[in-house]
Amino acid sequence: MGSGGAWIIWKESGTILIMYNEKDGMEHPLSDKVALITGGTRGLGKAMARALGARGARVALNYAHDHRQAEHTVDWLQDDGITARSFCSDITNEASCQDLVVRIENTFGPVDIVVNNATGPQPFKNIEQQNWDDYLDQMNYFVKAPLFLAQATLASMKSRRWGRIINIGSEVVELGNPEFGHYVSAKAAMLGLTRSWAHELGPFGITCNLIAPGWIPVERHSRVPDEDKEKYISGVPLGFQGSPGDIGEMVAFLSSGSAGFITGQKIAVNGGNTLL
Repeated sequence: MGSGGAWIIWKESGTILIMYNEKDGMEHPLSDKVALITGGTRGLGKAMARALGARGARVALNYAHDHRQAEHTVDWLQDDGITARSFCSDITNEASCQDLVVRIENTFGPVDIVVNNATGPQPFKNIEQQNWDDYLDQMNYFVKAPLFLAQATLASMKSRRWGRIINIGSEVVELGNPEFGHYVSAKAAMLGLTRSWAHELGPFGITCNLIAPGWIPVERHSRVPDEDKEKYISGVPLGFQGSPGDIGEMVAFLSSGSAGFITGQKIAVNGGNTLL
C-alpha cells in the first residue's frame, strides 16, 4: 500500500475485495481528522501514527516517560510530511486523561479517532505467583484507560455524529498462553467492552472495533531468542511474523470512511495463527 489514497471495496463472485487506490483524487482521506494514539511513540503505535498521518490525519502521540523517544518519533514523522505532536500523560488517571484531551483539542481540534494501544509490563507468572494486583495492573491499561479516554472524547464525537475507537487486543485471548492469565483476561475484557460500546455508540455514528495482533516483533523483543521466534512461526499458516506496518494499515482502514459499516468486530492480524 502507498502512503496516501482511498480504499475501494467491491464484490466479485461473492467475494468482497478491498483495494487501495492512490490515483483516484483522494490522496488524503483522513485530512480532516485528529487521531490520538496511546503508546504512540514506539513499536506498533509508531507504525499506526505513520499510517494515519500518511492519510492526512493530524496525529497526537501519547507517551508516559520517554521524552527523547517521543521527540525522535515526532521528528521522524514530520520528516515524512506528517503533522504530529507528542503529549506526555498518565492515561490510567482520569484527570490526566481529561487534561490530555484538552491539550490535544487546543493543538489540533476535537479528537475523531482514539487508538487504545498503550500497555505496561507483561511479566510471565504461574498461578501460584500471581496476585490480584497483577490482574489490576493489566486492567489499568486495557479497560480503565480506554474508559477514561472514551469519557473524555465521546461528547465531541457524539455532537459531530462521527468517531472511531480502535482497541488493540491480542491473539492470546484465543490461544490462552500459560502463566499469562492476568494479561489474557484483561485483553479478553477489552474485547467485551468493544462489543458493548459498539452497540451503545452505533446510533451516534461512532464505530468501535478491536484489532488482535499476533506476535509482531518490536523493540522490546530484541532479546528474545531466535528459537522462540522459530517455534512461534512454525504454527503460523503464512510462515512468517508480521511487521508493525501491518497493524498500522489495519488501523488506518478502520479509521477511514470505507470502514463506516464495520463495528463491534475483532479483526485478527496474525498470519492465520488463530483462524478466528
